[in-house]
Amino acid sequence: MTAFNEMDPGFNASWWRRFNLKIIMKNTVLKVHPADNIIVALQDFRAGERVAHDGQVIELLEAVPTKHKFAEKDFAEGGEITMYGVLIGKATRPIPKGTRISRENVVHDSEDYHVGERRTDWHVPDISKFKDHSFNGFHRPDGKVGTRNYWLVIPLVFCENRNIEVMRDALLEPLGYLTGRSFSVDVAKLLQLHGSGVGEGELLAADIVRDAAEVQRSRPFPNVDGIKFLTHDGGCGGTRQDSEALCRLLAGYILNPNTAGATVLSLGCQHAQIELLREVIAAFAPNFSKPVFYLEQQKSKSEREFIADAVKQTFVGLAQANQTVRKPSRLDKLVVGLECGGSDGFSGISANPALGYASDLLAALGGTTILSEFPELNAVEQNLIDRCMTDEIAKKFAQLMRSYSQRAQEAGSGFDMNPSPGNIRDGLITDAMKSAGAAKKGGTSPVTDVLDYTEQATRPGLHLLCTPGNDVESTTAEVGSGANLVVFTTGLGTPTGNPIAPVVKMSTNTVLARRMSDLIDIDAGTVISGEDSIETKGEELLELMIRIASGEAQTHAERLGQDDFIPWKRGVSL
Repeated sequence: MTAFNEMDPGFNASWWRRFNLKIIMKNTVLKVHPADNIIVALQDFRAGERVAHDGQVIELLEAVPTKHKFAEKDFAEGGEITMYGVLIGKATRPIPKGTRISRENVVHDSEDYHVGERRTDWHVPDISKFKDHSFNGFHRPDGKVGTRNYWLVIPLVFCENRNIEVMRDALLEPLGYLTGRSFSVDVAKLLQLHGSGVGEGELLAADIVRDAAEVQRSRPFPNVDGIKFLTHDGGCGGTRQDSEALCRLLAGYILNPNTAGATVLSLGCQHAQIELLREVIAAFAPNFSKPVFYLEQQKSKSEREFIADAVKQTFVGLAQANQTVRKPSRLDKLVVGLECGGSDGFSGISANPALGYASDLLAALGGTTILSEFPELNAVEQNLIDRCMTDEIAKKFAQLMRSYSQRAQEAGSGFDMNPSPGNIRDGLITDAMKSAGAAKKGGTSPVTDVLDYTEQATRPGLHLLCTPGNDVESTTAEVGSGANLVVFTTGLGTPTGNPIAPVVKMSTNTVLARRMSDLIDIDAGTVISGEDSIETKGEELLELMIRIASGEAQTHAERLGQDDFIPWKRGVSL
């Protein structure tokens, strides 16, 4: 089958977006791409209902829930299923027109890919609205600009996690950095009721949630946004390669422009040695000049003195970091991670294309974006290869994808097993279908570089970064490769955040935005309703990103202190 590729001559991305919007506004169903042979339900349909689409009337042979798809034509067993213009599956049995597409009648399938003739010309978006914009950030000696100003406290090995926790308890509240929720749970009331002998029913019915206004102490270091304490389960006991990858990741966090400096705790005997971390930092940044304090517990007189020294040196570092203030910066200093999680059947139709348009705007402005989650690029490899700026970059992407896929298969868990139960319930029934929608986060701009895990983004434009599809592992990696801001699209909802980079949560549908308003920062469901186009929502998103990057707005993940950090061990993780 020859797919209708977005990079084909004559294909106009703006036309495609208007085409989608026109259908959404006129109908209750959507055919995403002209070459598709399945149709998306934008509302719940009952069995027997008739749907008018593209000059034909289709009778639905079974109920089709919102976000799910139904057959536009009759499929024989083995028939190719196409969505987003690419192969996303094959029929496992005959599928009559009007039948819901599901795991019962479709199995994952995707086309092979190769490095051949490439097309790097693209429809450059209109950037006139943003060309004179700037954001207020923290300028670093290496020329990078942070959207936040944090001090990091990190362990080189899991043995130091407890000491990290002790330091957190000692420093956060007195220095005014304790964050929390806008409510508290009154466990004392449960104890009181239990003591009075009430039954289980009354205990379960008790109202124990109380509003709790956060008490914020004055901050002696007002230019420092916080102290971030990372913990992990690595550094020793695994393979040497795992420890080396951990050191590269931690080096990336220290080098990230959102970090002012760091306190590093080492036990002393582990694989992840202080010297290894120093070597990686020097290799990544030969002129590195941020303050970093290294402490080794096995050389200290006692745990008490070890913790005291770490706290005192961190305090000195905070005083130094406080001397840096926000100053105007061009938008080309933004490095944005493109992430998705808890995806649904609308992800590839609303939020992901809107983020893709914002990514294209940033690329045209000279900024940098990072698209990761390689298991969720399965089925669109050829499109991305064709967009790579050089053969070398294209070959690196193909090699990384094939190697990752092979390791997954050897472990008995191929890319086809990527969709989660939540994805499947909401209409993403194959990895290729999920991937084709997920890739929309990368817009249509050329791929300027391909990065293996922990490699640093050093060029303007769109980067492809090898990571798992796991939300936190992927977000962790994007920030480790230099992202100073992350946009995270979600259709089912997730609290995911990051210790040092603001994570902007964008919903694919308005129902989610209303139900989880304490987690969602911007709603792309207005694209589905027809209130917004993909372009207008992408511009709105970029405007919000600029306010957040300037410190004028805070993401919900920041407000809640959602500091998720999971290094990837290079075994198989989807």
